[in-house]
Amino acid sequence: MTGSAFSDTARQTTAGFHEGELAVQRQAGVARDAARLAGMLAPAQLRGGVTRFLGDRSFAAITARDTEGTLWTSPLAGPPGFLHVASPVALDVRTLPADGDPLRDLPVHQPVGLIVVEFATRRRLRINGTLTRTDGEGLRIDVEQAYGNCPQYIQSRHLHLAPTMARSSEPVRHAGALTQADTDLIRRSDTFLIGTTHPTRGSDASHRGGPPGFVRVEDGQLWWPDYWGNNMFNTIGNLQTDPTSALLFCDFTTGRTLHLSGRAELEWTDPGVPGDDDRTGRRVHFAPRRVVAGHLLPVLADTVSAAPDNPPLTDQHSAL
Repeated sequence: MTGSAFSDTARQTTAGFHEGELAVQRQAGVARDAARLAGMLAPAQLRGGVTRFLGDRSFAAITARDTEGTLWTSPLAGPPGFLHVASPVALDVRTLPADGDPLRDLPVHQPVGLIVVEFATRRRLRINGTLTRTDGEGLRIDVEQAYGNCPQYIQSRHLHLAPTMARSSEPVRHAGALTQADTDLIRRSDTFLIGTTHPTRGSDASHRGGPPGFVRVEDGQLWWPDYWGNNMFNTIGNLQTDPTSALLFCDFTTGRTLHLSGRAELEWTDPGVPGDDDRTGRRVHFAPRRVVAGHLLPVLADTVSAAPDNPPLTDQHSAL
């Protein structure tokens, strides 16, 4: 996909929730509560505490499309300062995805989403905007939205940069289906990043966490229960309008990464059925179409503390 093709689906900066988010809010019965948060989606100004938060961070994940138009979510990392606020509406990312990452060569003039996570203190910030420049030093994002999310379901980790990118001699693998090693990584994961997109609002990156096993793998496909959150339904709202999605699983001990690009859909169930761990009556099913597996994580963590609000697993399929 070329830069001109991306411009055909450029982000519209209309404030407020879009039709997919509103539909899920209504069906979940939280439209009134969500309406109180609509102001968070107003055009962003990177100032004050947001600038300081970004300047101190060492990890983020970006959702964007590769040169063929496939959506991916990829890790980004660097020493504090690698996320630099160039102006109240522009963010410089002073790094690039690793060699072998599906987003290593990012086309410009496309909508992107960025999730910036401080695992140690369970803080996160979403940034949505347009990628306007790439070069050997990094990326420039013209920012249109920036807002914090709650600390729920973030497992506490103290990250440190991996000097050798945690690489092994194993080559990056490109495939169309999961291997047993991929399935094992997913089933032991307590965290993943998810990228979604909307035809006019652009791309988005978000965090999902829970106890190991909260993401189930059955017959080469994935599903996970949706948890109670802030009622905005940015991710699921996007899926209501476009099922295109991208997942990123990381082994923070070994540096192994698993990039998945495919399609996801929301299923409504009776609250409390097996696997509905947080009793929301919602789960997301994901069918991978493209797989990239390697050792591409530029940070590592030796220990992890579970989030105190992780709901317990409620079905036998979660067993490792």
